[in-house]
Formats: sequence, structure tokens, C-alpha cells
Amino acid sequence: MKNKKIITYATLLLGILFILYGSYRGEINTVFTKAIRLCLECVGIG
Repeated sequence: MKNKKIITYATLLLGILFILYGSYRGEINTVFTKAIRLCLECVGIG
């Protein structure tokens, strides 16, 4: 049970670190651009 908690928190911390690293590299604009393009394609506008 204790190992499961450690793995959960370690995974959460790793995810937060990856998000911060991506933000530091300026990947936010890339992600939003791709998300907008994908959304417009699904709706059929783009």
C-alpha cells in the first residue's frame, strides 16, 4: 500500500516537471496551435 502511494506521487511529480519543462521551452504555443487546428478539423471548418 505504501509503495502504491510513492509511485502515485512520483508519477504526479514527474508529470508536473514535464509540464514545467515544456513551458520553459516555449511549447505552449505549439500545443495550442495544434489543438486549435485539430478542433477546427473535427468541426469541419478547417
